[in-house]
Amino acid sequence: MQQQVMARWLSEQGLDLQGMQPVGGGCIHRTWRLDLRDGSRCFAKTNRAPLLPVLQAEADGLAAMREAARFEPTGGPMPTIPEPLALAEREGEAVLLLSWLELGGGSRQGWQDLGAGLARLHRASLVNGETRFGWDQNNFIGSGPQANTWHGNWARFFTEQRLGVQLQQAEAAGRLLAQADGLLEQVPVWLKDRQPNACLVHGDLWSGNAGLLAGGGAALFDPAVYRGDREVDLAMARLFGGFPQAFFEAYNKEWPLPEGHLQRVELYNLYHLLNHANLFGGGYWQQSAASIEALLRHGC
Repeated sequence: MQQQVMARWLSEQGLDLQGMQPVGGGCIHRTWRLDLRDGSRCFAKTNRAPLLPVLQAEADGLAAMREAARFEPTGGPMPTIPEPLALAEREGEAVLLLSWLELGGGSRQGWQDLGAGLARLHRASLVNGETRFGWDQNNFIGSGPQANTWHGNWARFFTEQRLGVQLQQAEAAGRLLAQADGLLEQVPVWLKDRQPNACLVHGDLWSGNAGLLAGGGAALFDPAVYRGDREVDLAMARLFGGFPQAFFEAYNKEWPLPEGHLQRVELYNLYHLLNHANLFGGGYWQQSAASIEALLRHGC
């Protein structure tokens, strides 16, 4: 987005743009540091206009996480969640304006703060009493569609709305994964005794969507929220690395995970492998097939 277009849009929000610099971290979007004349900063994401719904879903997810962060029964710091400030389409581009996060920490304490803060956020999200799994609307996991039809049963939700949808997409694209039907038959069996709290989960918790703040504390961003088993966030944090053991230890100290949670990691992460395969292809298909084979061989 050209600076003059951004400046005109910001002026509608009562903000006076001084400078605009590209920054990293956008993944599928272009990302910008916006320096304002009052000395403050904002963060912006831009993309093609047809991707406005993706940015809208991100803004909605951030707002939901910020709302949950207002409630914490036992006290203690929450992760910082950027505030969605404005969303619009301007001259053929979608743009989302967010509050600025000054990232740059790297201490063990920071990772402990993030782990404990995530546990508090999960627990605080239960205040509204929701017991179903899903979300009020479908959203996105990366740039891929994420189905969120409400279910009262976690095993059914994860089987149908997570693995089932991804496998249907693969089949529609001509990718028939061996033993896929057998897997879908077994998942409800593996999860039949799993009756988790319907926590608000981040949904896309790899290391690129979390960070430590330069002044201390930690932050979460770029969510793909829904109500689900809190274990899915901890599982994905293990998928691509980047989260040290201090993060997991602090989470478990704040809100201990149930027995057997490590046995469900591969099952829960299969959703993300399949999503990556549908989006990017390549070796993710082989990883997905290998994961299905391993799960059927060893169970969950």
